Amino acid sequence: MSLILASSSPFRKTLLNQLGVVFAIVVPDIDESRQENETPEQLVFRLAQEKARKVAKTHSGLIIASDQVATLADGTGVDDVVLTKPHTHENAVRQLEKSSGNVVTFLTSLMLLNTKTDRMQTIVHISKVFFKVLDAETIENYLRIDQPYQCAGSFKSETPLGVSLFERIEAEDADAIVGLPLIQLTKMLKNEGINGIKG
Repeated sequence: MSLILASSSPFRKTLLNQLGVVFAIVVPDIDESRQENETPEQLVFRLAQEKARKVAKTHSGLIIASDQVATLADGTGVDDVVLTKPHTHENAVRQLEKSSGNVVTFLTSLMLLNTKTDRMQTIVHISKVFFKVLDAETIENYLRIDQPYQCAGSFKSETPLGVSLFERIEAEDADAIVGLPLIQLTKMLKNEGINGIKG
């Protein structure tokens, strides 16, 4: 059965390549806007499901879909702020200043849809990144080198320099922070009869 990655993310492609499996990439065109009163967990779950269903309309096989948001506690204990892509240097500075000394929570959804049986396996993986206290010089130097202006939260967790901003990480699957929880994915694939890693 063919394996399809429903994503435009180069990071997810790189991670899936590490399993040594043969797969195709189909980019799902969906509206990723957050709905009113939708929690971050509900958001990533819904978007992964919509991506998988969209690709299933034109392709058959095992479809892998995922979505991710990063959140930061707002300080009131009421709502978490969803960290968006900063796009500008000024926005990136503000985001990293808020993350400094705080905890950023990553919610990464993973969905495997078997179009033949309509079986859908789903999880939402939660990872916590504890940030060091960052001074202005550290923030400026980091942004100048990594330029994470298209990355939610204004940092690249897949680069050594981005990781240097962290005090520690709490996650059952380190790859989830980059965008695709491989430990859970291999379990899902095994449930569909794909055992081990192909050469």
